[in-house]
Amino acid sequence: MSTPVDRVRQALAARGLTVEITEFDQSTATSQQAADTLGVSVATIVKSLVFLAGEQPILVLASGANRVDTEKLSRITGSKVRRADADRVKAATGFVIGGVPPVGHAGPLATYIDRDLMAYDLLWAAAGSPYAVFPVTPQDLVRISGGMVVDLAQRA
Repeated sequence: MSTPVDRVRQALAARGLTVEITEFDQSTATSQQAADTLGVSVATIVKSLVFLAGEQPILVLASGANRVDTEKLSRITGSKVRRADADRVKAATGFVIGGVPPVGHAGPLATYIDRDLMAYDLLWAAAGSPYAVFPVTPQDLVRISGGMVVDLAQRA
C-alpha cells in the first residue's frame, strides 16, 4: 500500500513534474513551521486550504503570509464559502490538514491560487504529510493543479 507521500510523488510524476520531496523529523504543518524548517520566507510557502463553496469542497492554494478573504472567494465561486472541518478535508482530498498537497486528491477539486504566489521564483508545497514538502515554481503550480490564479488575499 502506498503512503500519502508516495501518492503525491506519483501524482506529480503523472503531471510531468519530477521533484525531490523532502521529509523532516519536525512538523511542517503550518506555514511558519515550514518556513522555519526550510529557512525561507513564509510568503513562499503554499498553504493548501479546503473550503466549502455551498457544500462543494474547493481547494485554495494561498501564500503562507496571507489570510484568505472569504468574501472575495465567495464572489469568485458564486457561493457562500466557509472553511471545511478536518473530516471534510480528509474526505475531499485523501490527506490530513497540514499535509494537503496541490495534487493527488481523492477526487477532482476546483482550485484557486493566490495571485501573490506568482511573485516568487520558487515555492514550497505540502507533499501529503505534515512532515513533507516539495519545491515548485509558480508556473508549475498552476499547471499541475489546474488552478485559477485570482486575488484572494485579505488586504488591510
